[in-house]
Amino acid sequence: MAATSSTYRPIGFDFSNEIRNNFLTGKGLPLPKATSTGTTIVGCLFKDGIVLGADTRATEGPIVADKNCEKIHYITESIRCCGAGTAADTEFTTALISSNMEMHALQTGRKPRVVTAMTMLKQMLFRYQGQIGAALVLGGVDATGPHLFTIHPHGSTDKLPYVTMGSGSLAAMAVFETGWKPGMEREEALTLVKLAISAGIFNDLGSGSNVDACIITASETEMLRNVEMPNVRVQKERDYKFRRGTTAWKKESVRSLVVEEREVRLGGEEMDTT
Repeated sequence: MAATSSTYRPIGFDFSNEIRNNFLTGKGLPLPKATSTGTTIVGCLFKDGIVLGADTRATEGPIVADKNCEKIHYITESIRCCGAGTAADTEFTTALISSNMEMHALQTGRKPRVVTAMTMLKQMLFRYQGQIGAALVLGGVDATGPHLFTIHPHGSTDKLPYVTMGSGSLAAMAVFETGWKPGMEREEALTLVKLAISAGIFNDLGSGSNVDACIITASETEMLRNVEMPNVRVQKERDYKFRRGTTAWKKESVRSLVVEEREVRLGGEEMDTT
């Protein structure tokens, strides 16, 4: 019998359960809702290159799962990508594109451009129609100069001199709108990025902990891990531990938990095996 087109599963995500889900919804069964994620990631141009920034909080619903996770991912030596959304999606998406960029560089024999990484990312995310929850800020410096992009989970992109993404993006954008200007020096841009991330940390519940930054120029890439740590836990004023012997006990009883076994032989002759 000839195989039909439905015999083999298509590559990528499978949406065939949509009919089943609609049927269950009609029966009154509530379907799980999308998880709300939180992050503040930013990037801005300055005179000599790009500064990227990110907070370090990873949440699992209402729980802070990791206080110091790294959200600035390696793409190439002069290209980095900040990730917001589902942590696993941003991690594996950037790792895949990083591998593809290395293959592209080996095939062409040239230093890869930032727009190439942006095209690979947007085409991949568009292919999955937003099912991969990766909102990205891509920045780097190539032969044509510094470039800064945002890439949304559905594949749309923007190219701007300063960008923010994540749940803390509005607070961070307010800082950029107030303080950014063209042709800034390195320290000015770094200070502005730290202020923007701090605005997300202190005004958004999904962002928190420390500030990571990455400075990319034509000659070098400098990764500043935990460049600011505004939420270090302070030493408690008092020690709440009790000294040994503070609480006395009135009596003591020791109970043996060893189980004793006794072997009992049943009567009767043994089986004749001859």
